[in-house]
Amino acid sequence: MEAEKWGRRIRAYRKLKGYTQESFSKELGVSVSILGEIERGNRLPAGDLIEKIALSLKISVDDLTPKD
Repeated sequence: MEAEKWGRRIRAYRKLKGYTQESFSKELGVSVSILGEIERGNRLPAGDLIEKIALSLKISVDDLTPKD
């Protein structure tokens, strides 16, 4: 459940910033399949990846953190 919330927020911000999964995964240095698993909620992103995602999207980690 927690992974799903992270994934939804990451996907929403990625799309808002105009990234495709391919371009965003390349910027993060992870495979498209890993990013897809995270966005679908099948995989919880590691702390260092969360920080990298926030930095790439120019938002804070708090913005990404599920509020529920």
